[in-house]
Amino acid sequence: MKVSRSMAAVLALLLFAVTVMAEEKRWVSSEGTALKAEASATSDNVADVLVGTELTVLESGGRWLKVRIASGKEGWVYAGRVSDTAPAAEVTGGDGGLFGDSMQKSQINTAKADSARSIRGLSPEADAYAKGRGTPEKYKKAVDAILARKVSDNELKTFLKEGKIGEYAQVQGGKQ
Repeated sequence: MKVSRSMAAVLALLLFAVTVMAEEKRWVSSEGTALKAEASATSDNVADVLVGTELTVLESGGRWLKVRIASGKEGWVYAGRVSDTAPAAEVTGGDGGLFGDSMQKSQINTAKADSARSIRGLSPEADAYAKGRGTPEKYKKAVDAILARKVSDNELKTFLKEGKIGEYAQVQGGKQ
């Protein structure tokens, strides 16, 4: 059976369409995510990617994903920094486009607000109970000191590296 050029073109187009439809999408969910040249936390940065950036997954290397971003750049991201679902529409802020700066700011503010609510000090009721029980002031001061502690990005990165946690974890064969 002889295949004509037009039939070959149609088959090629169909194959291309199926490939495009099968591309897996992910979204950056962690601030400070970088597109890496290799599947390693210590490899060179290709680009910084913002929270909410859509990624096209090209290859999965276990804990690392080879991806393409909208600009066409390709590289590797740590799988723990991405999500299978797109960011919620309500965090876009409405004025920064689909993945504009306002969305990233909104997501970060939401995360900080959630964190602050989860670690704030005692409620007035709990404070009154503690005073009624004669809880020493030194304990209140100790809790306040813990709540006031801030961890910088560099301190966090050092902790993750030294503890071999997340994208800095060692895998078989010593490759990250």
